[in-house]
Amino acid sequence: MDLGGRAGSSIAFVFPGQGSQYVGMGQDVYETSPAARRIFQQADDVLGINLSKLCFEGPEESLQDTINTQPAVLTVSIAFLEALRERWQSLGISVTPRFTAGHSLGQYSALVASGSLEFPEAVRLVRERGRLMKESGEAHPGGMAAIIGLEQATLERLCQRAQAHGVVCPANFNSPGQTVISGDLAALSAAMQLAVAEGARRVVQLAISIGAHSPLMQRAGEQFAEILARFGLRDARVPVISNVTAEALTRAEEIRADLAEQITRSVCWMQSVQAMVGDGVTSFAEIGPGQVLSGLIKRISREARVLNVGDLKSLERQAVLLDAIGHQPSGISPQPAD
Repeated sequence: MDLGGRAGSSIAFVFPGQGSQYVGMGQDVYETSPAARRIFQQADDVLGINLSKLCFEGPEESLQDTINTQPAVLTVSIAFLEALRERWQSLGISVTPRFTAGHSLGQYSALVASGSLEFPEAVRLVRERGRLMKESGEAHPGGMAAIIGLEQATLERLCQRAQAHGVVCPANFNSPGQTVISGDLAALSAAMQLAVAEGARRVVQLAISIGAHSPLMQRAGEQFAEILARFGLRDARVPVISNVTAEALTRAEEIRADLAEQITRSVCWMQSVQAMVGDGVTSFAEIGPGQVLSGLIKRISREARVLNVGDLKSLERQAVLLDAIGHQPSGISPQPAD
């Protein structure tokens, strides 16, 4: 049973980024799914490290190192995607999403799901991405902070004022009233103080030692563009939503340019979800560790149906649930997030 191509599909596959990792992630699906096990084994072979053991056993300090975190989250996300497809195949169904999308690092999982990148290429790329971002952070220390309760325009104005102390800018537009800012520590501190004075409900500095998605990553972006030029991206079979523009991308060269730019530009996640909903998406399947995106999506669109596939229990439930699409062509029955 083919459950439709892009034009008739109302579901999007979305993939988490850095911050969703935890020790033990993916071990249950590794132990039960041959398809997932192949993904972990590929990652270990390609990188020449025991990434699987790091995901399952830690130590946490090593897993939190961005050079390891990025390939680890990608690997777990694609392992669950392949396990899900394995279940669907056993049920005699196939599901083609309308779009794929991911938050920052998650965009690489989305590219694998869309057919633009093979998994071994993607895991090599994100390992290099993590290395370059780590090196840029060591050369230009920075930080990030979550600001809750201020409008985007207000926060952009505050960041402009704080730039008298250095680099600081919005890094992630996550949901209405929730934005992450990024930059030099002095400028970041000034922006945080201004946000408090402006009436922000909550201002929290994150446990991150780099100014991701800011001009502090300029060198990393330039070096990564050179690496990208050597990788064989293909046109996407399913459109991928750009973090930078919130537009659907399919051509290999526009995807390549977008990935290079993404390192220094803001992640427009709120705008991405709004664009997908506006183009007919009614259900989102978050595939990978954690449930961060599910919470954000519900705050962006209260009508959106959200599914989670990030552990064995949710994998088994969603495999059965998606079988029901054949009897409900217009969409998927509502399913609360775990």
